[in-house]
Amino acid sequence: QVQLVESGGDLVPAGGSLRLSCAASGRTFSSYAMGWFRQAPGKEREFAAAISWSGRSTRYADSVKGRFTISRDNAKNTVYLQMNSLKPEDTAVYNCAAVMSDYSGTYYNERQYRYWGQGTQVTVST
Repeated sequence: QVQLVESGGDLVPAGGSLRLSCAASGRTFSSYAMGWFRQAPGKEREFAAAISWSGRSTRYADSVKGRFTISRDNAKNTVYLQMNSLKPEDTAVYNCAAVMSDYSGTYYNERQYRYWGQGTQVTVST
């Protein structure tokens, strides 16, 4: 089992940057594929980015491609989401998620993830 704790959410102006972190408990973090999802007020949760257990594979939603970068540091049990050129439509609660997997690819369907953090709020002002 793994526990996930997100941090780094904040209020930023449009065009600004933030880096979210997701710290995982446990000694087998490198066995987990990770993902970031977000949920805006009144909307369903949506996929943002994902990374394989090794970090060699990544995937992004079209809405964030070219602006967001997902990465991981297995020595620190942490996955990151660097968000640049933020837009008001990026405003949402961001959750990280984990699933144990030796698959070399990534997962973009939230149903494929087993463990979830509580989320961190990102607000982008106009």
